[in-house]
Amino acid sequence: MRFMMLMIPGGYATATPDTRPGAEAVQSMMKYNEELKRAGVLLALDGLHPPSSGARVSFKDGKPTVTDGPFAEVKEVLGGYWVIDVRSREEAVEWARRCPAGENDVIEVRQVFEMSDFPADVQKVVDGFGGLKD
Repeated sequence: MRFMMLMIPGGYATATPDTRPGAEAVQSMMKYNEELKRAGVLLALDGLHPPSSGARVSFKDGKPTVTDGPFAEVKEVLGGYWVIDVRSREEAVEWARRCPAGENDVIEVRQVFEMSDFPADVQKVVDGFGGLKD
């Protein structure tokens, strides 16, 4: 089963575009990432720039509207993610518990949809477009 572990760093919603983690934090996180890799569960990972340097595209009334960051009234923002392949939700949660996150950080653990999770009619539609990786 694939899971995404979504890092929601405390205070990142208001971070300036030049905000970067310090060397000590990066070192701790790299040790954790290496542990995931050695265990054979790590599929992908990335850190994200603060939302102040991003953009949002909303689709009110079917028309795309672009809003540059920072974004008003945002409480939680994604700071990075891991994609892991483990046997269960419990194992994914256990990996999240091991992360050297900061005191105000949150990791949300979410299972990734697999094509086999969908009914046959949905799978048939996807297959008609050349399929997706499962």
